[in-house]
Amino acid sequence: MAQQQFGQERDGDALIEKLVAVNRVSKTVKGGRRMGFAAFIIMGDGKGRVGYGMGKAKEVPEAMKKATDEAKRSLVRVPLREGRTIHHDVKGRFGSGRVILRAAPSGTGIIAGGPMRAVFEALGIHDVVAKSTGASNPYNMVKATMDALLKTSAPKNIAAKRGKKVNEIVVRREIAEGRQVKEKLEGEE
Repeated sequence: MAQQQFGQERDGDALIEKLVAVNRVSKTVKGGRRMGFAAFIIMGDGKGRVGYGMGKAKEVPEAMKKATDEAKRSLVRVPLREGRTIHHDVKGRFGSGRVILRAAPSGTGIIAGGPMRAVFEALGIHDVVAKSTGASNPYNMVKATMDALLKTSAPKNIAAKRGKKVNEIVVRREIAEGRQVKEKLEGEE
């Protein structure tokens, strides 16, 4: 199984394309072996939309084209906080693959491995901490990551569902951090 990663910005639709894996498969027939290829591609616009696609064909370019077409059709929007991270911590799973995604402060960067990193780069996330457990199979890791991302929700959507205002739901981080520091200092005295 050969794995490759590259980023390519396509003109016209400004989509970021990441090739996660190319697998060579063979079928044994009477006359010998027939080779085929499977490609796995992640595509995003870098502004909150991401999708993935798989394609199989006798040649690598054909498999990549099929995967690209499927990835374009499967693009979904993910809410981002300040356009750089996710709104809250979330877990996702697919098969035996499990992932944990955590929101991170500005300047943290993408702390994630392999296929998850490609998803975040295509999505446009700049700060996130992610951990995968279970399967290290790129297909299951990407699907588990997508499951987690689809579970995220923006505070304005939750506020609308509950019939409240956003500031009633979201505790200001600075205030919460200040309280924690104050309580910790009082506890030490």
